[in-house]
Amino acid sequence: MANSEYEYVKREFEFDRRLPASNWIVVRIDGCHFHRFSKIHAFEKPNDENALRLMNACATSMLEKFPDIVFAYGVSDEYSFVFREETEFYQRRESKILSICVSYFTSVYGMKWKDFFPNKDLREPPYFDGRVVCYPNMKTIHDYLAWRQVDCHINNHYNTCFWMLVKSGKTEKEAQQTLKGTFSEDKNELLSQQFQVNYEDEPAMFRKGSSVYRDKVETKVKTDDYGNPIKRIRLAITVSNLDIIGPEFWGKHQYILQEDMSM
Repeated sequence: MANSEYEYVKREFEFDRRLPASNWIVVRIDGCHFHRFSKIHAFEKPNDENALRLMNACATSMLEKFPDIVFAYGVSDEYSFVFREETEFYQRRESKILSICVSYFTSVYGMKWKDFFPNKDLREPPYFDGRVVCYPNMKTIHDYLAWRQVDCHINNHYNTCFWMLVKSGKTEKEAQQTLKGTFSEDKNELLSQQFQVNYEDEPAMFRKGSSVYRDKVETKVKTDDYGNPIKRIRLAITVSNLDIIGPEFWGKHQYILQEDMSM
């Protein structure tokens, strides 16, 4: 590119921050003003299953588009995307990684809206913000994901109680006062005694959030000369609603955070 007298505006004022090498990169995307957005589009409270499935579809598209994303975790209007430790995605340029992830996720959300809400028009454009954080090792990645799932449980437990109280006739202020200072066991007792609801019977998607990753699945690749199927293990993008805090999930899926995901 030819130089000009005006090129100083780029050279002196634009900054190209590169994220540190040998760090896991997490991009967390959050809906902006989704309290208003969900109200306008009459989402079910405390959880709208179609809205959550739309978010999962957007996350799945992210993994399909960007193979350097090895794991994603989502709850409500939030999704976290984990890029492998040695990724060179856009040369680890922070502004590029963030802007591309947020813009792609947002555009997919709008494109897939009618797949999940065929009888609802998109009355205002959805938009998301995001942040990029680096984590130095696998333990901190596990702890980060555990933190998000704990938050999912705490928020959903509260919201389940809150909206049941509101739907039973209390005002939102009265529901807040009823739940003020309550602990987990108090909320379980309230759900059980007042509404005959066992919180553990609520859908796992609501209680545990959604994890998106490439899982090992047995796939038929061809048939032999005798008509018998020949199968191979392949990686397929999967959405699950499992506990990712304890060791069981990661013990069975150690390969997810390994560097070489090709098979």
